[in-house]
Amino acid sequence: MSDARPVGPAGPTSAVFPAAVRVRLRWEIAIVLGLSLGASAVYSVVSIISRLTAEVALGDQSATINGSQSTREWLDLTYQFLGIAFALFPVALVLYLLWQPGRSSFRRLGVDFTQPRRDLLRGGALLLIIGIPGLGLYLAGRALGFTVAVVPSPLDTFWWTIPILVFSALRSALVEEVIVVGYLFTRLKELGWNAWTIIVSAALLRGSYHLYQGIGPFVGNALMGVVFGWCYLRWGRVMPLVIAHWVLDILSFVGYPLAVLWWPALLTPAS
Repeated sequence: MSDARPVGPAGPTSAVFPAAVRVRLRWEIAIVLGLSLGASAVYSVVSIISRLTAEVALGDQSATINGSQSTREWLDLTYQFLGIAFALFPVALVLYLLWQPGRSSFRRLGVDFTQPRRDLLRGGALLLIIGIPGLGLYLAGRALGFTVAVVPSPLDTFWWTIPILVFSALRSALVEEVIVVGYLFTRLKELGWNAWTIIVSAALLRGSYHLYQGIGPFVGNALMGVVFGWCYLRWGRVMPLVIAHWVLDILSFVGYPLAVLWWPALLTPAS
């Protein structure tokens, strides 16, 4: 497999690999997703079924992110930090799996600091393209009642609260962009999938593990996945996607109390 010649940013085509290797890659993908976002997608599907069949309307329900893990401050910090740190191990796993002799997986996926200015500009552009419509879609979903009230930062305020929220945002950005875009695009192209089949499939996966938040976030994140996937195939770098996703989540997590102050009726569930 180390003799394969890459074709485009997502790696070699399936013609390079024999059937036995392609079977191994399918199992590898299943295991990676089962240890990470594939499991999240399954849980989210079960969650949305539960929400839709509950006696309480979807718009009157809420979903909590970054919830407190203990009433004791030092334990809460410890649990928060450990949960985020261990969630990054699937990222390390896929980087290890994509490592080739003489070719770093970081360089292969564009998860490095070789193009800082270009990555920042591209990430900023994606933030504007995705962030503003995404907020509008969420508010519309809340107003129409098919999106639950997402509570992204219910932690009590301690000296470590903002650093942990920033770390949590980085975790989300790395896990989603490195696995769903960098890793999955590489492996699916190696299996012979065409570009738009990969983009749409990865986008649907991205939307599915957000279903616990309601129908609106599923649609919004799926559309985000299409844009991010297209940009990755065009640029060949995951770093701009990580930057955009990280900043977007920081704004969501840290800026939530201010947003509640401005739009309390749309962001909080009915009592």
